[in-house]
Amino acid sequence: MTDEGPGWAAIVVNHNGGSLLERCVRSVLADQSAGAVEIVVVDNASSDGSAEMLRALDLPVSVVDAGGNLGYAAAANVGIGRTSAAFVAVLNPDTEVRPGAAGALVGRLLGEPDLAAVGPRIDDAHGRHYPSARAVPAVGDALGHAALGWIRPRNPWTTRYRQLDVDPGVSRDVAWISGAAIWLRRTALDEVGGWDERYFMYVEDLDLCWRLGRRGWRVAYEPSARVVHIQGVSTARRPYRMIVEHHRSALRFTVRRLSGWRRVLVPVAAAFLGARAALALVVYAVGARRKPPGATG
Repeated sequence: MTDEGPGWAAIVVNHNGGSLLERCVRSVLADQSAGAVEIVVVDNASSDGSAEMLRALDLPVSVVDAGGNLGYAAAANVGIGRTSAAFVAVLNPDTEVRPGAAGALVGRLLGEPDLAAVGPRIDDAHGRHYPSARAVPAVGDALGHAALGWIRPRNPWTTRYRQLDVDPGVSRDVAWISGAAIWLRRTALDEVGGWDERYFMYVEDLDLCWRLGRRGWRVAYEPSARVVHIQGVSTARRPYRMIVEHHRSALRFTVRRLSGWRRVLVPVAAAFLGARAALALVVYAVGARRKPPGATG
C-alpha cells in the first residue's frame, strides 16, 4: 500500500453510542472533501441496539461485531485491519465531522510525507474548545496535573500539559492528539505495530503518538478541520470502571516511558495513582447524584 491517492477509511469504535452513532456515520459520509470514504463500525458488545439500528439503515457502512468489549485500541486495530486505504481515521461514536474536515486532514498527510498523525480542532456541543493537542508531560507536570487538574484546571502544570496557553486557531506540531478523532498514515501505523491493545481505555492515543515520535514521525494539530465531540456518552454507563481504567492506563504508560535510573520512580507512581484513583472513586460516589462524570484526562 502506498500513500498515493485521496482515498481514506474511517473506523468508528462503538460501545452504546445510541442515536449519536448514526449521526457520526452520516457526518463522515457527508464529508466528501477527501473523496469517497470506506466506513467500518466496530461494535464493542453494545447493549443499546445501536449496532442493530445502523445495520437496518441503507447506508454504505460495514458493521463488525468485535465479539466482546475489546476496548478502544483493540477495536481500532480490528477496524483498521478491515480496510486498505493509505489514510485511516479513528473516531468515537459521539463525534460529528464537520464538512471539509477530511479534506484538510488527508491533505496534510498527502502533502507531508513525514507526518504520521494529524488531529482536528475539537469542540463540545456548545462550541467550547476541547484541548485535544497536548504535550507529553515531564514527571513534575504529570504529578502537578494529576494532583490539581480536577480542582484547579488552569494550574501551571495542567496548562503546560494541555497547552492551554497556546492559540487553538493555529496549526502546529504537537506531541500527541486525542484519539477521539485522529487521522493516521497506515505505513507509519504499521511501523509501530498499530494501537497497543493492552490499553483498554484512555492513554492509548498518547502512547501511540509517543511511539510514532520515537520513530521520527511527526504529529500535528490542524484547526481548520473541525469535529464536535459529545464526551462521556459510552463511559458514563460504567463510571467506576472508567476511573479505574484511566489510572491503570496512566500507570502502564508511566512504566513504558520511564527508563534507566527513572525506573526507581515506578513504585512511587503506582502508589500515587492508586491513591488518586481511590480518591476519585470516593469523590464520584459522593457527587454522582448531583453531577455527571466529566473528562479526567
